[in-house]
Amino acid sequence: MSASDIAKINREFYDTLWSQTYVERPERFNTWPLISGMLPSAPMRLEIGPGLRPRLPIAGTHFIDISAPVVAKLNARGGVAASGEITALPFGDGEFDLVGAFDVIEHIEDDRRVFAELSRVLKTGGVLVFAVPLHARFWTEFDDCVGHARRYEPADLLALLAGHQLAIEKSARFGMQPNNPRLLKYGVKWLTQHHAAAMRWYNWVFMPLGMLFQKRLKFVPGLVDPAGVAEIVLVCRRLPR
Repeated sequence: MSASDIAKINREFYDTLWSQTYVERPERFNTWPLISGMLPSAPMRLEIGPGLRPRLPIAGTHFIDISAPVVAKLNARGGVAASGEITALPFGDGEFDLVGAFDVIEHIEDDRRVFAELSRVLKTGGVLVFAVPLHARFWTEFDDCVGHARRYEPADLLALLAGHQLAIEKSARFGMQPNNPRLLKYGVKWLTQHHAAAMRWYNWVFMPLGMLFQKRLKFVPGLVDPAGVAEIVLVCRRLPR
């Protein structure tokens, strides 16, 4: 699949997903204990591609998203949101203390450019928190449907981080995607054949249920053992330039 095809799938899928739903409060996610502890030392914050499920506090945080409904709704709640791409962030070098990107990077073909931009806008000593799916062998129809460009092999991810002056401090298992192949196949069928209805069920039934059953994130120093892990969240520190 070409980069333009992936971008088209992403824009159409997420514009539909976010056009008729609500902004969820960041405090409701299992990432909040991590994020809230960082806020006193992170007055300048940026979250990329949050949709209407931001993990950083909305008021005063900068947001970049490709979806117009997202930009409008985040601005209405005190965010500083703008349309944009993660491969060309409209900010100067070293502007941010904290940058978040959850379930975003795997959607972009040119991930080297992505990490170059994330590293560029971080201050020295600033923190990047991001989540990505792991292991190509776990690829399913769901990855195609939602516009993924890849699932990361751990060694490749480590090399990318090291090449962009990002040092892993800690990480944890992450993600709310179901792993049952039959359930995934059924979900993809509904997304492709009954798109509007599937989006309504996701936003108003499955997402709220998923929020209720979130597990506490268990961080370990460095990289968590990635064997059998389908998705990971990492906390990285920007090394001196």
